[in-house]
Amino acid sequence: MGSAPKKYETAQFINRELSWLEFNQRVLDEALDAKNPLLERVKFFCITSSNLDEFFEVRVAGVKQQIESDVVERSVDGLTATETFKAITRRVRRMVDQQYTCWNNELRPALEKNGIHFLSFDQLSKEDLAWVEEYYRAQVRPVVTPLALDPAHPFPQLLNKSLNIIVRLEMMQAGQMLRHLAVVQVPRVLPRLVKLPRENGRQDYIFLGNLIGHYLADLFPGTQILGYWHFRVTRNSELYIDEEEAANLLKAVENELHNRRKGDAVRLEVERDCPFDLRNALLGTLKLTEDDLYIIDGPLNPTRLMAVYEGDHSPELRDPPFVAPVAAALADQSDLFAAIRERDILLHHPYETFDTVVKFLQQAAEDPKVLAIKQTMYRTGGDQRIVGALMNAVRNGKQVTAVVELRARFDEANNIQWARQLEEAGVHVVYGLVGYKIHAKMCLVVRRDEDIIRRYVHVATGNYNPTTARLYTDIGLLTCRPAFGEDATNLFNLLTGICQFQGTQKLLVAPFELHDRMVELIQRETENARKGLPACIIAKMNALVDQKMIEALYEASKAGVKIDLIVRGICCLRPNVKGLSENITVRSIVDRFLEHSRIFYFENACQPELFVGSADWMPRNFFRRIEVVFPVEDGNLRERIISEILALQLKDNVKARIMRPDGSYARAVIKRGETAHRSQTEFVKLTLNGRGSGERGKKDRTRFPRVKLVPRPLALKK
Repeated sequence: MGSAPKKYETAQFINRELSWLEFNQRVLDEALDAKNPLLERVKFFCITSSNLDEFFEVRVAGVKQQIESDVVERSVDGLTATETFKAITRRVRRMVDQQYTCWNNELRPALEKNGIHFLSFDQLSKEDLAWVEEYYRAQVRPVVTPLALDPAHPFPQLLNKSLNIIVRLEMMQAGQMLRHLAVVQVPRVLPRLVKLPRENGRQDYIFLGNLIGHYLADLFPGTQILGYWHFRVTRNSELYIDEEEAANLLKAVENELHNRRKGDAVRLEVERDCPFDLRNALLGTLKLTEDDLYIIDGPLNPTRLMAVYEGDHSPELRDPPFVAPVAAALADQSDLFAAIRERDILLHHPYETFDTVVKFLQQAAEDPKVLAIKQTMYRTGGDQRIVGALMNAVRNGKQVTAVVELRARFDEANNIQWARQLEEAGVHVVYGLVGYKIHAKMCLVVRRDEDIIRRYVHVATGNYNPTTARLYTDIGLLTCRPAFGEDATNLFNLLTGICQFQGTQKLLVAPFELHDRMVELIQRETENARKGLPACIIAKMNALVDQKMIEALYEASKAGVKIDLIVRGICCLRPNVKGLSENITVRSIVDRFLEHSRIFYFENACQPELFVGSADWMPRNFFRRIEVVFPVEDGNLRERIISEILALQLKDNVKARIMRPDGSYARAVIKRGETAHRSQTEFVKLTLNGRGSGERGKKDRTRFPRVKLVPRPLALKK
């Protein structure tokens, strides 16, 4: 449909890695925002570090490999790998400086004002010192290994992201006082923050690394400790598996996991006062350069500070508690299968409980009329209820198939564990298609109803993980529409058997047709705009990277299509460029819950079509993964998503950031006379008021307005 998009100049695209760093800046901005509750700020501070760790482990590692290869080429934005790496380094340094300024000047002082203290040894009482001494003797000393650095003791293979101490000491040998170096690895099996015993509600901590540093003389008896400094190494953690050569994918992934801990170093972090000569020695040993060195003015690996956030203390320093209710459409329904036969059911997590999905599986496992269950599993989180339901179904004589994705990044070990347990219980476990990750979120239940054998389908944007379902925003659909059941059956047959993709009636499936279909839908809006027909696109996703999709959106914008993009993370498109994308707005929402749902709306000349699914607009999702995007065909549910979910997100002027043409972001402005709208808070209110059932009639149909938000420069408020 329509002509192929023109080829665009590299200046009209934004570098993927730099765009991701702008997303992480928006996460850090939540830690900087004094309007957020204190412990929520600490949480975002920790998430910023966790995100950066993964960025270095995967993305920076990949860029460095490109630099070392013989291939020299430019990415879609025109940068070479070396230019990208230099730009990354500059941007990360600014971010890290800002992050630790926030910790030292804002978060730590505020925590101490609220009774949460991080103590040094000279601040400990005699009672504290006695307790710490006992803790060290009983818990720490048995698991700490001092490692000398000399010709007989080469530099140890340090684990990825482990905290280590480099020690400078001296001792008398053959009548001479000689200097030596040693390394102590801070054990991962112990909490990084050691909480001191208190009875008054005060929370006092000491850092485990400092505790070990205090007792170094005990670890190196007969020496004089001249100084010690913490450092941390980040390694390439990508798995490299040749599926064509692997006889057993599970074994191949398991073996490669051991190599992850020993990948090439890509980053060295050291304490601010670490001597220059030791920094250089560490860089040389790890085969890194000054560009890979980050000097940290604060605790290394602040992700472990999440221990301060966890627990049931200090409710006044947190967001208001929220327990998701059952979806209003199911409030009086005990039989989920009967409810699904009556109408499609939309679930909006975390505002509506994920327990409905768990209950769906549990009822299927127990129901004697259920014949078979088939389910994809990308990140289960090891929830016993999900896995237990599948095992229970086998015990009850049902045919159960689990398509487990072993290569879900950083969840590989968990997925291997659950795959083995499922196999031992009698579940038929398969690992999908060679060459593709299984990222689709789908469950098929085959049931012998009174009238016919009927197929019940759950499709969603999020994983079958009850833990993340409380933290991520996702959409799920429960339906027994025959066409959905037929498509799901054929897709599972493709994943478990040997056959060609046969096409679908309703579902859009990557890598077979999703990309072409999405381009066609954009081009249809483009043609409608040229004909003077109503044309509008609203797309919500986690990332927009695919070049052809961006080019199609540029063409649509030039034709007059109004395009609103809600992109949480990476966006390589430049919005609001005159003559190119002046009809495109891009906003990102970073708030209490992680925005994760993918929704695609096309006006279609006043006959709107709406799709929801698991795929972002990235080459990996379109061409290297099995993804499922599904239409929402129930009119009430479609209107709910359009007039409620999308509308509220487009009206958000509290947590939304508006993207500028240069790739930077500014907070949305609340104009004089306008009401503040925080979409996630309003979703909570809607749910608690019993709305969101999808039962509103046509008389309630309202078209949502396009919301114009004027960017303003970001300002950091002390």
